[in-house]
Amino acid sequence: MKILSGMQPSGTLHLGNYLGALRQWVEVQSADAHYCVVDLHALTLQISPEMLRKNTTDLLATYLAAGLDPEVCTIFIQSQVPYHAQLNWLLECVATYGELSRMVAFKEKSARQEGYRVGLLTYPVLMAADILLYDTEEVPVGDDQRQHLELTRDIAERFNNRFGDTFTVPLGVQPKVSARVMDLQEPTRKMSKSISSPLGTIYLFDSPSDIKRKISKAVTDTDGDVRYDWETKPGISNLLEIYASFAKETPDAIASRYTRYGDLKTDLANLMVENLSPLRESYDRLIQSPAELHAVAERGAEKAREQAGAVYRRAAQAMGL
Repeated sequence: MKILSGMQPSGTLHLGNYLGALRQWVEVQSADAHYCVVDLHALTLQISPEMLRKNTTDLLATYLAAGLDPEVCTIFIQSQVPYHAQLNWLLECVATYGELSRMVAFKEKSARQEGYRVGLLTYPVLMAADILLYDTEEVPVGDDQRQHLELTRDIAERFNNRFGDTFTVPLGVQPKVSARVMDLQEPTRKMSKSISSPLGTIYLFDSPSDIKRKISKAVTDTDGDVRYDWETKPGISNLLEIYASFAKETPDAIASRYTRYGDLKTDLANLMVENLSPLRESYDRLIQSPAELHAVAERGAEKAREQAGAVYRRAAQAMGL
């Protein structure tokens, strides 16, 4: 099964990035899987060149620390494969302003910015190019990216109808639980690097003491009933979903074992520390060798350029170039 996914180098990953995406990638990696650091997407942010380069290296180290193996899958940096930007232009000439302006992420981000960049509107087309360049069949995707994946499918189908059978139309796959990890302090809002409260976000490399402190202070409710019920108990339901993702059980099964919120929080925090500490230790070791990290990425980019180039030429010829 051909798979493509990527993350933006915009800072340290949080628990939602890991449970909703990165851990999935590790579980399904194969010779047909491509995982990239999407540094071109990060240009839509207010970010210095130095910080972008640092974040890119950090994310490479995180991929490897989490368990992605360059001997098994293809790991690369998006900007090192120029076909991403080239196919983006072809697809921008197929996508419409109306469908891009209806993207929920664009509406939310543009509302928080004055004089937003054009790239904020059009980056879902670049995301479509990322996916379609590798004849991708499945895209491991978090809940907040489902709309963008549907746009990718629409663009691919429209292109195929106009210019002939060119692109594989991909499917999105999600984990059964924790596709959308919520803020620990505001459990009706998604956990985020940019707008969450300091206690609301667990970062992938938080210390054991920070993880335990944030879980212990997570917002729940006052009735004390441990029950999986998003409508009336979003705080405890969020904790149960996180627990379920690590324990590979259902939230309801976990809830049935507890009568006290405190006991649930203590066990969850210990389970998270047990699972995340090895990842943090691997990252600390890998980040000491940035040249080796970028050598891994260059080898991956070489493989990716060969595959992406063939698909780009197919699309360009179909359009008459």
